[in-house]
Amino acid sequence: MNRPLECRMSLEFSDRRVAGTPDAERARLLTDPVFGQVLTDHMVTIKWTRERGWHDALLGPYGPLALDPATQVFHYGQEIFEGLKAYRREDGSIVSFRPDANAARLNSSAVRMAMPALPEETFLEALRLLLDADRDWVPSGHGNSLYLRPFMIATQRSLGFYDASDSYLFTVIACPAGAYFKGGVEPVSVWITTDYSRAADGGTGAAKCGGNYAGTLVAQRQAAEQGCDQVVWLDSKERRWVDEMGTSNMFFVHGDRLVTPELTGTLLSGVTRDSVLTLARDLGLTAEEGRVSVEQWRADAASGRLTEVFSCGTSSMITPVGRARSAQGEWLMGDGRPGPVTLRLREELMGIQSGERPDRHGWLHKMA
Repeated sequence: MNRPLECRMSLEFSDRRVAGTPDAERARLLTDPVFGQVLTDHMVTIKWTRERGWHDALLGPYGPLALDPATQVFHYGQEIFEGLKAYRREDGSIVSFRPDANAARLNSSAVRMAMPALPEETFLEALRLLLDADRDWVPSGHGNSLYLRPFMIATQRSLGFYDASDSYLFTVIACPAGAYFKGGVEPVSVWITTDYSRAADGGTGAAKCGGNYAGTLVAQRQAAEQGCDQVVWLDSKERRWVDEMGTSNMFFVHGDRLVTPELTGTLLSGVTRDSVLTLARDLGLTAEEGRVSVEQWRADAASGRLTEVFSCGTSSMITPVGRARSAQGEWLMGDGRPGPVTLRLREELMGIQSGERPDRHGWLHKMA
């Protein structure tokens, strides 16, 4: 049974802002940022110990973390993270999309990894402080955003592994992100692997932890060798049921009916996934969770009953899948081009995030 660590919290943030990157240099870096390579001027850190709970909350300059080589995160992998985006509005304000959902999911991951929960309001305040300090880093323009990366690591100095770490560090960093599809929405091809699985029943598949991602690299390399852009993960027991694609959730479209693999504990409960389920119903579509087998996927594509397939996630948003390949052969989704349901949902979601369409569900939070 997973044992969440006690959380005691009464914090004020120390604010140690720096002058930051000169305007001209920042403008150059924002021209066409390579995702994850250019980081903003500041970061937020909060410490936790078993004796004091959360303490020493700090907004300070971005920089290296000083960690002992025996720090437990290096050896036993107690680490979780989140990913979300902030957008600049025409009036200059900064909004974030469903940060409360990311705060809740961080704590769900923390429970599974025996780490301390972080009060959700503290999570949101950390984002607000960083966005206020680095608001000039939030790019304008359709499809552009500032990507926020909150993460928590075990910091106890010990090579012994007898219990969860007795200390942790929560950190938030950020990087500008350009439009994911710069030349238009292009469908991706996918390789369905039966050699590897992402997660097993009772494992950490539903937690957003680093180990889940490290284990995908060899399969992603296999997909590239097969001439495909991404890998599709199947269940670990039968190697038959679709879990997710790469690091994204998947949707299968049958006319006006959408199906996404149900949450079995082996795949991540994506914030974008949940948003798509809601938006699809808003648009009069039937949206449900269920089981999707590879055999049915291929048969429905061949018969025309399956009209579209797409993936969704924070970084890539909604991405059409045009072609699938497995050891048994290859098949197209429709004509291999982005379908109308995929494009409609993508436009609706991006329209809400940019402020071009109404936010009926209160998903946008003003942050700065």
